[in-house]
Amino acid sequence: MKIKNLLKFRVLFLLFWIIISIIAINPKFNAEGIAIKGVEKNSTASLAGITYNTDLAPTKLERIVAINNNEVKNVKEYADLINKINNSEILRIKTDKNEYVMIKTDDIGISVAEYPTSNLRRGLDLQGGTRVVLQPEEKLTDEETINVIRTIESRLNVYGLSDIKIKQSKDLFGENYLVAEVAGASRQEVKDLISSQGKFEAKIGNETVFTGGKKDITFVCRDDGRCSGIRQCLQPESNLYSCQFEFAIKLSPEAAKKHAEVTGKLDVNLSATGGYLSKPLDLYLDDNLVDSLQISSDLKGRETSDIAISGPGLSSTRNDAIKDATKNMNKLQTVLITGSLPVKLNIVKIDTISPSLGKAFFNNAIWVIIGAMIAVSIVIFIRYRDLKISLPVILISSSEILIILGLASLIKYNLDLAAIAGILAAVGTGVDDQIVIADEILKGKKELVSSFKEKIKRAFFVIMVAWATGLASMLPLFWAGAGLLTGFALTTILGISIGVFITRPAFAAIVEALEEN
Repeated sequence: MKIKNLLKFRVLFLLFWIIISIIAINPKFNAEGIAIKGVEKNSTASLAGITYNTDLAPTKLERIVAINNNEVKNVKEYADLINKINNSEILRIKTDKNEYVMIKTDDIGISVAEYPTSNLRRGLDLQGGTRVVLQPEEKLTDEETINVIRTIESRLNVYGLSDIKIKQSKDLFGENYLVAEVAGASRQEVKDLISSQGKFEAKIGNETVFTGGKKDITFVCRDDGRCSGIRQCLQPESNLYSCQFEFAIKLSPEAAKKHAEVTGKLDVNLSATGGYLSKPLDLYLDDNLVDSLQISSDLKGRETSDIAISGPGLSSTRNDAIKDATKNMNKLQTVLITGSLPVKLNIVKIDTISPSLGKAFFNNAIWVIIGAMIAVSIVIFIRYRDLKISLPVILISSSEILIILGLASLIKYNLDLAAIAGILAAVGTGVDDQIVIADEILKGKKELVSSFKEKIKRAFFVIMVAWATGLASMLPLFWAGAGLLTGFALTTILGISIGVFITRPAFAAIVEALEEN
């Protein structure tokens, strides 16, 4: 049989989509080094010029290849090399795009991961992290929802978490939800940062002097030992260590003026340690008192913009007390920088998957797909005992998987376990349709039906009805379970649509050419 008999438009159209999918996935079989997955704002790395663009394809991420001229091939080597360099020493990070020089600090502000081997984006189930389903206490407009999402993203970014995906979702009853997926974060970190509204108020008596956010606070000292850090640790009689954090902030002119107006009304109390105003500056976070600060008598009626914020950290050991104080300081700094959420969010569901478990899920998913294809191959060969039919079915099914993954890469969709299940469902449907086409052609051959067009027409009538039914049944899943089944619905719809409009016509053309021969 001449090869040109196979190269009909329908087959060439399939080959076009296969090539596009391979380009979109961009497999890297010999990738080495580690990828920069996030850069904390105003960190040592950021000030040295390292950036991170969330819109880049995974295989286009900047890749770290050496630390101080020592080659880096994986995350463990990177961590070992970083830890060997003492603070205040020169740190040189060489990437595939540039070389950056900085002074080593406790945390240089870079998040890294193994360099991706393709542009396929793995969801939470396949890479590990924390997923939170949130429901606003009040009904939000689209603009308010966007503001909430931006505030959460900003809050998580400031905290040093950069691999973040937040989307709006609705269930079948029209209830609004927010689904946040954060890679590389613990359950407690995400819960503390997202579930709290983050309403910060500084009060003197019953009067609010300033609140969190850019309106009242123009600068918050962070990651700078000169104006933020742990100042002292004491062990009271209760055997609990108490460590005090402190960091500087700058007030806006309006907030400084308000501070002067309120303090101007207060009396001065003199003591052996100095003079203080009659009322302290009380710090509240979500209506809970964080700390009370004595106000020096020198600040009475003054429009001062420089304020020192402090708070405690408690634990049974000194190191744990320092960690607790640092965590509380980071949270308070984050809230002051990003401001409060416009509405309180309730946690409906929270799931955490470790990176090692996510990797195991991904490997298992690959083996499940391979196993499914082998099982289908055996069943098809037993059914027809003819390689002219069996081989095209297997090749077409494999091409469907490739095109689904290629489209997922193009639209930047995160594949999760639900999406993998959808791919398997689509492949199963595809094999059914190909069997319908093959049976019609073979039956028509025995019954002497006049033309292949009539056979294909009858087969595609059944296929189109099945496609419409599948499409209608999948649409509700986009909203079921607060959007957690979206991956299954999307990949299933993509799979059956690719089959109807790309692979089934190509399969029919291939079988037609083989049978004519």
